[in-house]
Amino acid sequence: MPRSRSRSPRSSRSNQRYSEDRSRAPKEYSQRDRRRSPHESYPRERRRSRSRERYDRSRRDDEDRELSARRHREDPVRREKDDDAARHGGRDSRQRSLSEARGSRSPSVSDLTKKPNLEPNFKPSGLLVAATNTVKHGDGSSTLLKYNEPPEARKPTQDWRLFVFKGSEDLGSLHISQQSAYLLGRDRLVVEIPLEHPSCSKQHAAIQFRSVTRKDDYGNPKSVVKPFIIDLESTNGTHVNGEEIPSSRYFELKHKDVLKFGLSEREYVVIASE
Repeated sequence: MPRSRSRSPRSSRSNQRYSEDRSRAPKEYSQRDRRRSPHESYPRERRRSRSRERYDRSRRDDEDRELSARRHREDPVRREKDDDAARHGGRDSRQRSLSEARGSRSPSVSDLTKKPNLEPNFKPSGLLVAATNTVKHGDGSSTLLKYNEPPEARKPTQDWRLFVFKGSEDLGSLHISQQSAYLLGRDRLVVEIPLEHPSCSKQHAAIQFRSVTRKDDYGNPKSVVKPFIIDLESTNGTHVNGEEIPSSRYFELKHKDVLKFGLSEREYVVIASE
């Protein structure tokens, strides 16, 4: 007859404690965890709960960070500060500005009352041009010229003349190749070619020689000097070959063109000498 093994009191007490611990274990334990001792399953549950807490905490931090960033974008003062920090300070300044945005939700009074920085304006005001175009007379008076020569102004190399006619009467000729520009009008103190008719303006028009690019017979570009006329916003206009030209725009003159100014009957014929 086999001899039965007797269990020691010590082993029976440990088994009893193990059974009690298993009865106190949560129901969501798997069968694998239940087969293990409570000393092995409980620490794993604690690790799981801690990792879950860390995940929840990080998720809350992300939500708070997103909320702060949204409020920061909606606030124009904070957005301007962030842009300045990004331009001048780089990444560290942006992080510093974001931390300031998290710390204070509303702009301060100094930020709202701060005046914007004014940039310098280097555009021409016209005062220097007015000073250089002013012609002073001997009696102390001065006249402001309405016309300035362009950068492409050139003195002609070809001989050009204006032949003046009034009806069938020949009134002589004027040489217009001695300088690059000629001002026409009733103000004899500033003009080179005076106009007598009262319908003409004091500074009526200007004849300007300009350097332009033309193509020769072989298609090669070359620089030539051509005469142009410009109406200086006169009252009664300037006519070329019987048609009024637009004001403040250059109009090229050609050989045998006929000019008339205002309501005057005088005709100025442009002649190019060989």
